[in-house]
Amino acid sequence: MTIEQEHSGKTLTVRLDGRLDTITSPDLEQALADLTGVEHLALDFSKITYISSAGLRVLLALQKRMSRQGDMVVRHVDKMVMEVLEMSGFVDILTIE
Repeated sequence: MTIEQEHSGKTLTVRLDGRLDTITSPDLEQALADLTGVEHLALDFSKITYISSAGLRVLLALQKRMSRQGDMVVRHVDKMVMEVLEMSGFVDILTIE
């Protein structure tokens, strides 16, 4: 999975490409370990083709962190990934555009 970050003021946009699974989830955790000064986190999922429970765990942890300092949105979610988010109840936890 590739991770591309773009800062604009207090907004951080993160574009992900590939699979968010047991192998790649630690990479995302490490890339977003320091969110100091970030009030708006946008995750672009347009190129995420798969998400596992490990990926869901990272999303939940990010949502909890960002709810204390701002907000988080997940954008451009693939149909198959959206099905996983719906079945897991994450559509009720996350802001998805």
